[in-house]
Amino acid sequence: MFHFGIEHEVAFLNKEGKFADFSHTKFADFNQIIEKLPVYASDYPQLRVGDAGIKKKRWYIEGFERFADSDQVIDCHSKGIEIRTTIHSNIHSAITELSESFRLLCEVAANFSFSPVLVSFNPYNPIFVPQPPLNDYEIKQLETEPDEQTANIHMVTYGPDLNISLADLSSENLIDIGRKLTYYSPYIVPFSYSSPFYNGALWDGLSVRTFIRTGKRPAALVFVEKQEQLINSRPSLTKIARIPAEVGRIEFKACDSCDDFSIYAALLALLKGLVLDKTLLGRATVPDAALHQISAKKGFDNEDIFGNATKVLQAAEIALGDDPDVHFLTPLKKLLANRKTKSHELIEKFHRLGSIEEVIRQTYQI
Repeated sequence: MFHFGIEHEVAFLNKEGKFADFSHTKFADFNQIIEKLPVYASDYPQLRVGDAGIKKKRWYIEGFERFADSDQVIDCHSKGIEIRTTIHSNIHSAITELSESFRLLCEVAANFSFSPVLVSFNPYNPIFVPQPPLNDYEIKQLETEPDEQTANIHMVTYGPDLNISLADLSSENLIDIGRKLTYYSPYIVPFSYSSPFYNGALWDGLSVRTFIRTGKRPAALVFVEKQEQLINSRPSLTKIARIPAEVGRIEFKACDSCDDFSIYAALLALLKGLVLDKTLLGRATVPDAALHQISAKKGFDNEDIFGNATKVLQAAEIALGDDPDVHFLTPLKKLLANRKTKSHELIEKFHRLGSIEEVIRQTYQI
């Protein structure tokens, strides 16, 4: 049996109509929103709360935690609010919960004059530098966790974790699927591209997020139960599950954010098809950074990217067969047929409106 979940990061404009990021938005600004959102007792223990206690709800502040010279959290540089769904046995119910959680978030955020905008890379601040500088304790903590050393990327990127698991898979099979998704990632991610802005201007490509992120950060992450099941790689392909509900989870982390949640449904169906597929033989332990950069620049206009995206989509469709989830793939077929992405729409609007804020203000029209 398959299980599905989604983690979706939401960026905001503030009451002045400016992009609300770590440079001028405090933890308390977002926390007042979180405090007004409900707690669902039945969510636990499947949702991880974490040591700092920030992740107490289906919504939590996404950011960079700051510590005193100990394990005491004293602040959190904030970039937005993440929504996470509970674990679902079908794609439809995961999307339904995400949509409802997003609706609730929008209602509460509006009371504090915050409005959601679709962003996958910070359109104004390409670099995150912690202020005040890191103390000795924080530096040591980062040194013990190699992936945490790319927090400067994490703080300027926004994107989903598309979570999928299949019961009774061995750790070897799980890792094989993770390597498969890592290999085919450059051909999957263009379906989601939505980050054509960089440093206050239009970027020469479709996904700044993919261009900068993938290779330094993982495309897929596999959660295993035991230390001896880990694979040594940078970026990591495997991670120890932090709660029992994470064991066997595969997170696909390489996509841009989507403001049309039917694309998430389509991508989850694509991942499901790729898990079932036995014909695609490519495998990679770490993402091909150069190929992701070609994909980020050209998307489906590059014939290699287009051809392999077609191959991946067809393989997933065949593997799904008469599974009703095959119908979720329809939006991806349309994107591929038109060779267009969300970024094309955002670029066209920018040429017409001349303002990044005006363009992103028109997202999330759902």
